[in-house]
Amino acid sequence: MVPVLIALNVVIFALTVVQSGSLSRNAAAPLFGQWSLVPGLVAEAQWWRVLTAGFLHYGPLHLVFNMLALWVIGKDIELVLGRGRFLAVYFIALLGGSAAVMMFYPPNAQVAGASGAVFGLMGGLAVVLRRLRVPAGQVIGLIAVNVVISVVLPGVSLIGHLGGLVVGAAATAAVVYAPAHNRVPVQVGALVGLTALVLAAVAVPALA
Repeated sequence: MVPVLIALNVVIFALTVVQSGSLSRNAAAPLFGQWSLVPGLVAEAQWWRVLTAGFLHYGPLHLVFNMLALWVIGKDIELVLGRGRFLAVYFIALLGGSAAVMMFYPPNAQVAGASGAVFGLMGGLAVVLRRLRVPAGQVIGLIAVNVVISVVLPGVSLIGHLGGLVVGAAATAAVVYAPAHNRVPVQVGALVGLTALVLAAVAVPALA
């Protein structure tokens, strides 16, 4: 599924470039205005934005960085978890990043990118390595470097990244630490419960 996710992101980016007539200023595209995460608009019942924002990117560098990380990290996570569980972790982490933005950003903020989901996969990979009793120092170092970059670079959603990181790690833990004798029901129940919790975190600020 990693190539499919990358293809979707690339196609949507290309569409914003065509709409805006600019490679670097593609955020001017109408689709960006309709799909990006703006807490105030989500509060006005535009709920799809918490998901669709994860497929938009500000310029080619933003896209390339996220897709490279998705390819490098995602293929290993999918190999371990399997397609269905990988997709669950990816989208729950994406929603986790959106929930953090909803909770801590002002109503007029505009956020977009797959970074929340990608950070969720980073957290997930650290959990998988821990479960397999493999040293996770390099992954933890990678996470730390990316957090620092999120702090240093202007316009980067640190809160969204951290939300995705925490929720992605939690979703992966629910999958890999499920007891062997009752694995599937526990995994499904835990992922559904986590999704409900994340959606509640989205809804509470929107309804306030």
